[in-house]
Amino acid sequence: MCVIALITVALGLSIRTFTDGAWTGPAGDALYAVLIYLLVAILSPGRPRAMIAGAAIAVCLLIEALQLTGLPAQPAQSWPPIRLVLGTTFGIADLFAYTGACTLAYALDRKLSNAPNLARG
Repeated sequence: MCVIALITVALGLSIRTFTDGAWTGPAGDALYAVLIYLLVAILSPGRPRAMIAGAAIAVCLLIEALQLTGLPAQPAQSWPPIRLVLGTTFGIADLFAYTGACTLAYALDRKLSNAPNLARG
């Protein structure tokens, strides 16, 4: 999961760095939510996947709701990288991207976890 989290961060940063298409915002939001799912899974080993997905969605929605207060924008002015973590502006579409991405991460996690271990033969 840690390796996948690092790959997710690299993909997210690459999308914003090397392209500027209209799809980069939603793709970045989705990768952000996948990263949150992975971090919750890493920090909560042994927890049911549905609980991990629910917690990841809750964290994403909480951070997005925090943007309504304007608080994340203040530290971003002093230290711009913080905007990658907290964002700065609320967007209703982000809520759908986060929920969808966490749901897909959950489904993929279940699918891969239930796949037969090929190494055992």
